[in-house]
Amino acid sequence: MKLSIKVVPGSSRECIAGWLGDTLKVCVKVPPEKGKANKAVEKIVAKVLAMPVKQVKIIRGNTSSRKVIEITGLSETEVYERLKK
Repeated sequence: MKLSIKVVPGSSRECIAGWLGDTLKVCVKVPPEKGKANKAVEKIVAKVLAMPVKQVKIIRGNTSSRKVIEITGLSETEVYERLKK
């Protein structure tokens, strides 16, 4: 499944901050340089979904704060259920 996210780099903590409409807000501590924030986003989302990082990949918006991630191995329902916790 594909999921729209908004990334807030340079945050004081790393977390899933909630929903902005149908977009998931993800905060990361690292700055947006050399793909560091992108890697951090993939790790955080994978951790919250309790799945391997290789199953979460940014597929659009590598240099933008608005991105699209692709999640493999879970249904859309499973993803939304795990993000509610």
